[in-house]
Amino acid sequence: MNVLFEEDGAFKAGTVLADNNTSLQVELATGKRSKVKAANVLLRFEAPAPAELIDRAETEAENIDTDFLWEACPEAEFGFEDLARDYFGHTPLPSESAGVLLRLHSAPMYFHRKGKGRFRKAPPEILQAALAGLEKKRAQALAIERMAGELQAGRLPAEFSPLVNQLLYKPDRNRPETKAFEAACAETGLSAPRLLEKCGAIASSHDYHLGRFLFEFFPHGTGFGDAYATPSIDFPGLPLAEVAAFSIDDAHTTEIDDAFSVTPRAEGGWRIGIHIAAPGLGIRPDEALGGIARSRLSTVYMPGRKITMLPDEVVERYTLAAGRECPAISLYLEVAADLRVTADETRLERVPVVANLRHHDIEPVFNETTLAGELPEFAFSNELKLLWEIATVLEAGRGKQGVNQTDYNFVVDWEAITEQGPGRIEISERRRGSPLDKLVAELMIAANSTWGRALADAGIAALYRAQTAGKVRMTTVAAPHEGLGVDCYAWSSSPLRRYVDLLNQWQLIAWLRGEPPPFTAKSEDMLSALRDFELTYAAYAEFQRGMERYWCLRWLLQEHQSQPEAGVLRESLVRLEHLPLVLRVPSLPVLDRGVGVRIAIEKIDLFEAEARARFVEVLALATKPSAGSELDPLSTSDEAFEGVPPAE
Repeated sequence: MNVLFEEDGAFKAGTVLADNNTSLQVELATGKRSKVKAANVLLRFEAPAPAELIDRAETEAENIDTDFLWEACPEAEFGFEDLARDYFGHTPLPSESAGVLLRLHSAPMYFHRKGKGRFRKAPPEILQAALAGLEKKRAQALAIERMAGELQAGRLPAEFSPLVNQLLYKPDRNRPETKAFEAACAETGLSAPRLLEKCGAIASSHDYHLGRFLFEFFPHGTGFGDAYATPSIDFPGLPLAEVAAFSIDDAHTTEIDDAFSVTPRAEGGWRIGIHIAAPGLGIRPDEALGGIARSRLSTVYMPGRKITMLPDEVVERYTLAAGRECPAISLYLEVAADLRVTADETRLERVPVVANLRHHDIEPVFNETTLAGELPEFAFSNELKLLWEIATVLEAGRGKQGVNQTDYNFVVDWEAITEQGPGRIEISERRRGSPLDKLVAELMIAANSTWGRALADAGIAALYRAQTAGKVRMTTVAAPHEGLGVDCYAWSSSPLRRYVDLLNQWQLIAWLRGEPPPFTAKSEDMLSALRDFELTYAAYAEFQRGMERYWCLRWLLQEHQSQPEAGVLRESLVRLEHLPLVLRVPSLPVLDRGVGVRIAIEKIDLFEAEARARFVEVLALATKPSAGSELDPLSTSDEAFEGVPPAE
């Protein structure tokens, strides 16, 4: 006696060695013996042999039309042997019954299982839905195969055009496009951006990095739309200051937040003005422009481009441009002849701005060397020298000395085309801590700490920058900033480019006018602004550092620098000379920090913003890396950055 039975979801046939009513001892064609429950036996037969039965049944099943079988089966539940009898029109052979069983079992969309060897035909509407789904899957599989083939051939499928950013930065693996894309990447051995670049979907590696940032932080684009009204800058109630103010900024700065003035006093000494642009007079936190600033939180800086916090036309109205009377919040410091600050006063007013001085024009004639001798004659030379002397006194009063380090200016000529894509990069060094830097930084620290203390004394909430135990954080408490040596520090000097400064300016305006402030210390608006700003500002800074790293790598390729010099930082880390670029060199021998080495750049991947480097030799002269550059992983304190407005 032979039996056909089901075991582990498969049909098997064997010879019965022992029948114990509830179970059988069965020997399979392979010689393996199994204990089979009687309830699992579907068919008993004498002939053919078990192995032959399975072969014949599979042949029979292949010849049975599933659609016809579905049409022929009854509406009620049925057994496979009964259906085999109706289908063949005679008492079925064991192989015929088994063939019908295999066909029923292989078509679950057509036939629903109701027990061992028993089935029921699927209702027409359910069958049609299942078949439609099957056809959809089949069509999808063909589409995936087609799209993957086009990608491998270097063509972008039509379906991919609106999905490029999603595929690159946040792929949905349930989409057929993603499946085709991943299959093509695996087949070609190319990374996602490399494959899309090959297909012409990415213009350059720069666009890839910028696109990732915009996809996350500006999903609706960097434009502002037209859902806001540009505020007026006419404030007839504001008095006109009797000063001649001038600003000091980088050549590319358009958001000029601060300016200075020097007015001699008849009784001796000077009245030093620190003038901060006042967009808070025309922008309100509960209006559209206030909402725009709240959502963006800061201007985004990167080499060659920036994304402003406020629309250009709004910046243009409030920037401290030369030749205009600009609304401003002014802090006046009364300075004695011995350079002591004896008093201060804060005013809302219109400030005549007479000049916008630029670093590249002033630094050649105003630097440590010229200050040590006789300062040459140039516009505002006397004022700058006096402000620098006052800044030196202010610095000494804080008990903190600025960090001397190297800054780097990135200038991108977008009109030029290089082998790496649009844009030719020039990177120049500029030592931070120069007399101009100290002048600006100390006066900004004075303004931010003075106004922070004034708001705290008045019981008006503000957002403060605090540092204790080396950790810098934002807080609503007027806590000390140990790195700067001040008892409190409220960012207030860059309201055109930082939301925290604009928020604090709203609070300052309310204080000066004797009005209720827009924010209270425990308001959800204040606390959420603090949290969001910290996270967003850090993300923007990380993006800026990443783009600076990218452009450093572009510069190496552009200038064909294959064996640059570098200084050892630690272990396998080096920083290149004259570039803010840190690289890992696995083959670097154990050397002291600051030792000069030559490395070989073996490969640069601009999409990954990484370089593979190899140690070549130790240089005769050791070079000590400048501490605290933007890309120095060893620099953790932001003391050197606190008083300086964001670099463009």
